[in-house]
Amino acid sequence: MDVPVAANVLGTIGAVCWSVQLIPQIVINYRRHNAVGLQPTMMMLWAWAGVPLGVYNVVKNFNIALQVQPQILTFLSLLTWIQCFYYEREWSVLRALVVVVPIALFMGGLEAALIVALRIAHSRDIQWPITLMAILSAVLLAAGVLRHYWDIYVHRTVRGISFIFVGIDAAGDIFSLVSVLFQPRMDVLGLIIYGTEFVLWLGVFACGGYFNLVPWIQAKIDKKTSARSNAVLPLPNGCSPSNTPAPVIAMHDLPSSTSVFRTPSVEISIARARTGASRRTDPDDGGDEASAG
Repeated sequence: MDVPVAANVLGTIGAVCWSVQLIPQIVINYRRHNAVGLQPTMMMLWAWAGVPLGVYNVVKNFNIALQVQPQILTFLSLLTWIQCFYYEREWSVLRALVVVVPIALFMGGLEAALIVALRIAHSRDIQWPITLMAILSAVLLAAGVLRHYWDIYVHRTVRGISFIFVGIDAAGDIFSLVSVLFQPRMDVLGLIIYGTEFVLWLGVFACGGYFNLVPWIQAKIDKKTSARSNAVLPLPNGCSPSNTPAPVIAMHDLPSSTSVFRTPSVEISIARARTGASRRTDPDDGGDEASAG
């Protein structure tokens, strides 16, 4: 389908989503001052994925939004990547800048050189280099998400990653995917690039529902059930609320709670036993005093 307006609008929305996708994650890392569970490998793979994706989108002359999109992805991925070292390994700001700035400059220079080289190859009808760029970007994007799958498998939970970030990223994939459909020529490789990552994000959502949401709901239900059962105290056998005498229990006779498994009924039974024992021993004590007199 050749609908330039739709392609530009959808591509712009996709670019905006990809522009802000990592911002919630960056803000979360900043507020909690750690990046526990966030995979630096994933962020670096995404940063590198932006290089061949940028080359492919520029050489293929996609709309401006899709050409800018990979550059933003690389920048934000590098920023999130260096946060992992700044917070988790306690790097200084200077050390972080010394590491990340040369990497960013190298990536930018490499992408610019590849764009020039592949435009020449494309003008000579040599297609395999641009196909290689599409495959590399798809593989690197998928590998970044798959790295988080390994963390989910090991820890049996989705940790360290913002589901807002995942949702925005998946939305960016959808809009970019549809934008490619409205290009003058439908690009199968472009569909594969965005479609692969979208499917993998759906899997992360499913894992989050199974490992995070379901236990959370179950814990809420168990808490409510426990609160209801503790609200009604069981009475001793053969007793009813009308004929149960009020026990006379001194405060010092109540035992200290040394176990989390003690219930109020157990505490009262123990207190009654202590009170009965005290009453039985009182006459003996009085007799001893009389004989002593």
